[in-house]
Amino acid sequence: MQSFANAKEFFQFSAGQWQSRRVTHHLPFRRAESGGSKIQVETLEKDDPRIIEICQMHDMDASLSVGGSYVTWAGTMQWDKDDENHEGSTVFALIPDADNPRQGKLLRERGYAEIVPVAGEYHLDQEDGLVLTTEYETMTIYERFWFANPDLRLRTSTVKRFGGFNTTTFCMEERITAVAASPAQLEKSPIYAVSGW
Repeated sequence: MQSFANAKEFFQFSAGQWQSRRVTHHLPFRRAESGGSKIQVETLEKDDPRIIEICQMHDMDASLSVGGSYVTWAGTMQWDKDDENHEGSTVFALIPDADNPRQGKLLRERGYAEIVPVAGEYHLDQEDGLVLTTEYETMTIYERFWFANPDLRLRTSTVKRFGGFNTTTFCMEERITAVAASPAQLEKSPIYAVSGW
């Protein structure tokens, strides 16, 4: 199992290209939906203009950031309609607590559930899983990421709104180590999507 001194190390270890597969349980409907995507994670240092910009967007002192990531994704979900699009990108900036580098604030230019700038709380738990809690106006998202091995990352998330849990999701993300496929090959590959990191 991987061990990390801080969240920056966790994000650095996540850099690269990933194939994600997910199952989302829509609790009110008692139905499950499968999906997946291609995800690209790029490490950003603290002096990267994108990190500085996201800190300014949140009125945070950029000198307090230790860096972060730039993440892009593309794919589809099982229940997609013809006009639905699961492609996007976002910047993450880490602001660790002054007295504990294993926890702090995670700034995003767009959220997981709503396409608006959002700041969440993160911490590394006792098993070195990264736990994120993000509050929106109408919901709260709880997420946990962890590595089963260096090339397999797992993620669970729950969405809580209107006084109860609405959806739960399990994702399996495999690091792609083979030579990158051509765009034509990717179009033919059976990917099922996830919107978000």
